[in-house]
Amino acid sequence: MTGDLVSALTNLDEKACMAIVRRRLDAGQDPLEILDEAKDAMGIVGQRFADGEYFIAELIFSGELMRQIGELVKPRLTQNAAQTKRLGAVVLGTVAGDIHNLGLNIVDLMLDLNGFEVHNLGVDVPAQRFVEKIEATGASIVGLSSMLTLAYDSMKQTVEAIQAAGFRDKVKIMIGGSQVNDEIARYVGADAYGEDAMAAVRLSKEWMGVK
Repeated sequence: MTGDLVSALTNLDEKACMAIVRRRLDAGQDPLEILDEAKDAMGIVGQRFADGEYFIAELIFSGELMRQIGELVKPRLTQNAAQTKRLGAVVLGTVAGDIHNLGLNIVDLMLDLNGFEVHNLGVDVPAQRFVEKIEATGASIVGLSSMLTLAYDSMKQTVEAIQAAGFRDKVKIMIGGSQVNDEIARYVGADAYGEDAMAAVRLSKEWMGVK
């Protein structure tokens, strides 16, 4: 039934979430449709956190549920793309001061499925950690995530740290999150704003010269 996954996920019912996803996959539903519904549910979870109905523990647990759903869905998406050639390295992370990963893991998954080597640093990532990972991986794309307006300065500081380390002209930087937009991208010094996971894929392919 449409909406049952949204209900289970927003109510943090782990057993129900996994059962629904497995049942839908076995029934042949498009995995991307399942991910879209899960994303809608995570948006509701994020709003409940913003409203003070949910707290950090619930937010972290919801992220774990999203990770588990991704693990169930991923094999169905990769059945015909097991030998996908890697297009390039991408470093992702939620900036310092923010622990939201509602969209981060979906972006990670979709970039991976589209042939990118993804290095997901997780949440509350210091600027220097991004710099170190860029240096270690030779990544040419960086994705910064935040859902908190208070973390915009962390995004800006991360871009400045990348520039100070001498990597700014070697990487393209995109930002994402429910509160960010093109204006914020300009403020923090990023190259672009990605509205969702598929926008992140589109931008990354464009930057790598892939159609």
